[in-house]
This record gives sequence, structure tokens and C-alpha cells, in this order.
Amino acid sequence: MKNQLKEIKELLDEKYFQFNTKDFIETDPISIPHQFTKKEDIEIAGFLIATIAWGQRVSIINNGDKLMRLMNNEPHDFILNFSKKDVSRFENFVHRTFNATDCVFFLTSLKNIYTKHGGLENAFGGKLYQEETDVQNMIYHFREIFLSTKHEHRSEKHISNPLAKSGAKRLCMLLRWFVREDKPGVDFGIWKTIRPDQLCLPLDLHTGNVSRKLGLLKRTQNDWQAVEEVTAVLRKFDPKDPIKYDFSLFGLGAFEGFR
Repeated sequence: MKNQLKEIKELLDEKYFQFNTKDFIETDPISIPHQFTKKEDIEIAGFLIATIAWGQRVSIINNGDKLMRLMNNEPHDFILNFSKKDVSRFENFVHRTFNATDCVFFLTSLKNIYTKHGGLENAFGGKLYQEETDVQNMIYHFREIFLSTKHEHRSEKHISNPLAKSGAKRLCMLLRWFVREDKPGVDFGIWKTIRPDQLCLPLDLHTGNVSRKLGLLKRTQNDWQAVEEVTAVLRKFDPKDPIKYDFSLFGLGAFEGFR
């Protein structure tokens, strides 16, 4: 078993260096926040594109670009000044089940977070959970703040709740983007209150299937229990930066058809 795990680690290390390059950015939703340099612009663009990051990647990126244009390509400034007069410009926005009603609520809640809660990083409450081994409670803390703004019940499904067993793939991905920092520069590393070793794997169709194929994950559902199971193994491979292997697992599934 030790030799098998060693071989798997060597494979994942190899694929990490193969896929974690600047070339990865262009065809990935992370390309949207990479349009910006200001921390708050990156955060808001990243959060919104992560929220709609399901379905075809081309469609995700196109709708992300559309959202940025609707926000005058100045997401932080737009959020701070967002008011009723701006609502109509989003009336035709839709990405799968995320519609104009959801979009307006998200913008309104983001305004509340940036004006009353110190921004997205603070809303995740990293300082409150520095002893946690993962981000389950951080995500729940953030969700409570985000949903404190008046909204329709339908919008709640777009903010995952890991305490209700959701795998919270998109929020785990968002945290990877903002917390991890390394030389290739795909991830931003702009959040310092959360450590890379606390992160959990964004578990989706690709990372889940590849993890099972490699024997890193036995659970058949892509829920929070599965996230914890596979992340525990990845922490053995790299205790300080386990979620770097998201590049490896996703790349093997999405680009190389390994399943």
C-alpha cells in the first residue's frame, strides 16, 4: 500500500507541474478575476464567477464577462454604489438556474458585506477559525452573513452549506483561488487569514471520479464527507499545501479523460 501511495503521489506531483501553468488560466473561470489587479475587484469577480461555475466552461466564462461588463468592469466600485436604479440592467441575466433575481440579491448582499462586514475575506472569518483543520465552519459562517440580506428562498441554493452535507465545490474552489500562492501565478494568494493547509478539495465530477479511480476516495457521493475523506489523503501527500492536487485531479479528468 505504501508503494502504491508513493506512485500515486509521484503521478499527482507530475500532473500538478503539468497543469498549474499560466496556460491553465485562459480556458478556466479563474480567467475572469485575472482581468483585475485590485484585491477587492479580484474578490468580487472571483466570487461571482465561482457562483456560476457549473456547466460548459465556455458558457461560464462568457457569462462572467457579461457580468463584468454590466458592472462597468469595476466590480468593487459598482458594488459600493449599487442601488435600485442599477437593477434593471441585470433583468436579462441568466446562467442555468441562476437568474436576475438571484443576481440582484448577490450584488445587494455583496454591498452589505463590503460596507458592513469588512469585505469577503473578513466574512469568511478566517481569524475565528485559525485552529480548524478545514474550512467547513468558515463557509458556514460566510453563508450566515451572506443570507442575512433580504432575499427570496430560491437564491439560497446558490450558497452551499457543508453542515447540510453539501460538498460546497464552488466555495472550496474560490478559497483555493484566494488562499493558495505559488510561482505559476494561477491562484492569487491574496487572503492571509486562512492557511493553505486548511483548505479542502473542490470535489466535482472530474476530481471525484479520478480520486476514486486512484483509490483515494471510497465514498460514492460527492458530499462533505467525501471532501473530508479525500482531503485527508491529500494532506498526507503535502501537509502544507494539499489542495495543489486539485490541478492534478481535475486535469487528469477534464483534459486527459482519466476515469
